[in-house]
Amino acid sequence: MEPPSGTALTVIMVGLTVATGVLDAVSFLTLGQVFTATQTGNLLFLGFGIAGQGGLPVAATAVSIAAFLLGAALGARLESTLAAGQRPWFPAALAAEAALLFAAAVAAWEGGPGPVLGRRHVVVALMAVAMGMRNVTSMRAAAPDLTTTVETRAMAALVSGSPLGYGSRAGARRLASVTAMFAGGLLGAGLLGLGTRPTLVILLVAVFVAATAFLMYGLAHGRRSNGG
Repeated sequence: MEPPSGTALTVIMVGLTVATGVLDAVSFLTLGQVFTATQTGNLLFLGFGIAGQGGLPVAATAVSIAAFLLGAALGARLESTLAAGQRPWFPAALAAEAALLFAAAVAAWEGGPGPVLGRRHVVVALMAVAMGMRNVTSMRAAAPDLTTTVETRAMAALVSGSPLGYGSRAGARRLASVTAMFAGGLLGAGLLGLGTRPTLVILLVAVFVAATAFLMYGLAHGRRSNGG
């Protein structure tokens, strides 16, 4: 009932990393300078905001952090329960994430270019819960260098493992991880720059995650059938 290994898992995690970049582009550029996945940045933003520097939001950042922690707790409980019952936890976790992103897209639906202030916290919370669940999913999947949400360590590992450092055969995977996050941010910002509504960008990511969940469920079902 584990996710696939090897190249298949790498491709899936790289795709999810691109999705993360897209979501953080939406949240930061349209929801008031707040991340929903990159909580390290939010912790710093919260400190800056409380200190009254930089004009950074305090409420939205606090909402994102709290919702992210809630998502992590829910994800851990969901995945542990399913795994204990020998059920496919990986596609179920992705399906739950997709459902939360669909809900965020609905909450963000607005006649203008972005959700009004009253809805922003709801959208941020739903996206952050989804990303909290994603973090637990990626940790449980344990794909090396592919956390799908944090690239600081992958960047350091990429350089340290290059010929400039001690050398490593994992360079291609690390480069794919870092490039995927950059590409996701670029894609998300590019779509918004073209006038695409934030809700449609979120919906695009939700559809991608849901499709991945459906594919993984099919693979897990096939493995169960073959094993039986």
